[in-house]
Amino acid sequence: MSVTRPAVASTSGTDEPSLDLPFEKALEQLEDIVRRLEKGDVPLDESVAIYERGEALKRHCEGLLQKAEARIQKITLGPDGRAAGVAPLDVD
Repeated sequence: MSVTRPAVASTSGTDEPSLDLPFEKALEQLEDIVRRLEKGDVPLDESVAIYERGEALKRHCEGLLQKAEARIQKITLGPDGRAAGVAPLDVD
């Protein structure tokens, strides 16, 4: 029996989301994946493929949120406890 793996939409052609994919688009794709998996009518091979895509999107969204949180913390950490402006953030 031959099993073909269904194609899964990906912005970069791989399981990893495109590095320039905005948070909102990544979250939208992740929510769509959750809906499809919760519905329960997706074949097993496709379920595994979209689950993997969902994991990659989750990591991407978490990274973007961590960067945003670090930036916000940097803004609020002025010497007098007030916003001191914005400085370039080195997150790498």
